[in-house]
Amino acid sequence: MTHLPRVSIGVPVFNGEPYLEETLCSLLAQDLTDIEVVVSDNGSTDATEHICRSLAATDPRIRYVRSDSNHGAAWNYNHVLELARAPYFKWAAADDICRPEFLSRCVAMLDAGGPSVVIAYPQTTLVDASGAEMGPLDDDDLVLDSHKPPVRLDQLLRHRIEWHPVFGVMRTDVLRTTRAIGAFPLADVALLAEMALRGRFQQVPERLFIRRYHDERSIAAGPSFLEQVAWYDPSRRSRFAMPQTRLTYELLAAVARAPLTIRDRLRSVLGVLRRWTAPHWRHIGGEAKLVVRGVVLRSGARP
Repeated sequence: MTHLPRVSIGVPVFNGEPYLEETLCSLLAQDLTDIEVVVSDNGSTDATEHICRSLAATDPRIRYVRSDSNHGAAWNYNHVLELARAPYFKWAAADDICRPEFLSRCVAMLDAGGPSVVIAYPQTTLVDASGAEMGPLDDDDLVLDSHKPPVRLDQLLRHRIEWHPVFGVMRTDVLRTTRAIGAFPLADVALLAEMALRGRFQQVPERLFIRRYHDERSIAAGPSFLEQVAWYDPSRRSRFAMPQTRLTYELLAAVARAPLTIRDRLRSVLGVLRRWTAPHWRHIGGEAKLVVRGVVLRSGARP
């Protein structure tokens, strides 16, 4: 019989040479050793392949798969989830670091909480490109521990900084009932909303996740929303980006798909409109105006 690990760690990577080895070594150094590290190389042109194959030759827990071309971040994030074999799953960006206790603390919380807990994640410390500490992430308001789905969704959408629980440890079977990472900006928020509607989030009160901020990270490398759309899916050549409008739609669609009572579904819809749509109505209106203006200009008509 093939042994199934307790945790599958998915590492989607494209040209991750600067930090990848440090990231992978931090995962292999976890004090919970019953893991697999699934690295999906999205057609890298740097030393990513060499780094992965060298480490895989010394540690059989690494499974390295490579695509000949770059299919985009959304495809790659979902690909490592498809390849995962363990009951618990974690995404790991190729430039972040996990302290040795990361997995064991999160798994202990998931085990103790039972099926109602779908994500466990630690607190976060921010570092710069050189690894120098920049300070803690303000994440105390992301403890979504209510037994009521609309309350959890409301708490999630009130948060305005970083939705880092997407890098926590999740129940693989529950995660696979969602749409995972969509090919649009802010897809992590939509995914966490789906997970919040399915179960509770618990936070390990220790700073075991080290999030690296540097000029080459995905958002910094593609600051415009059109560039971010291409980062998620290079095949898309959209002339317009409507991230706030799209996320409103995706949040409402997540509510429609979730296994909720009629009352909880209505409360969740109202929560989306109150906590996300209303605070961003200026942005949504501005996106609509830009699209209309672009369509008019492309058609040759005068506004």
